[in-house]
Amino acid sequence: MLASGISLFAVASSNAQIVVRARLERPRTVVVVRPLRPSPRHVWVAEEWTPSGGTYVYKAGYWAERPHPRAYWVAGRWHHSHRGYIWISGHWS
Repeated sequence: MLASGISLFAVASSNAQIVVRARLERPRTVVVVRPLRPSPRHVWVAEEWTPSGGTYVYKAGYWAERPHPRAYWVAGRWHHSHRGYIWISGHWS
């Protein structure tokens, strides 16, 4: 995950782009425990950052039902660009 104290520039991947300068840090109290899989149609969506109120907040992992049988989850990631770090949101492919 991201090291504490690193200043990042981030852009949300939506129609309205949000540029923020924030110190993003995974909450220290997070213990990732996957509950039992609800069904074979569900896929684990790993923790990620989501836009909220002009910044990004940590969102814990969860089980999600596939939108169609062959769908797979592509995890979100930070991408370094000339403007700083840009968050590429997770999505179904």
